Amino acid sequence: MMHKRNIQARSGGFFIEENGKTAAEITYSPQGDGVISIDHTYISPSLRGQGIGEDLVRKVIEYARSEKLKIIPACSYAGHYFDKNIEDRTLLHT
Repeated sequence: MMHKRNIQARSGGFFIEENGKTAAEITYSPQGDGVISIDHTYISPSLRGQGIGEDLVRKVIEYARSEKLKIIPACSYAGHYFDKNIEDRTLLHT
């Protein structure tokens, strides 16, 4: 379930801003041949434990699906997400 947070897109990722500062973000980079790597996930201490990280990973998944891309979960958070969410593993680059 998406939380009522305004997740915004920027080149190479998605982020949530609070009080003019980045409070949470996820970044990805192109790896060529229709593959992106999720490189980094950051959630500020004030937002942790609210499912924001999952929401951010899902935004990258939504983007990857729309662009027909495969994903390499290079950051540990993204790796844990795919460990738990079997239905999204079809997007993993093998």
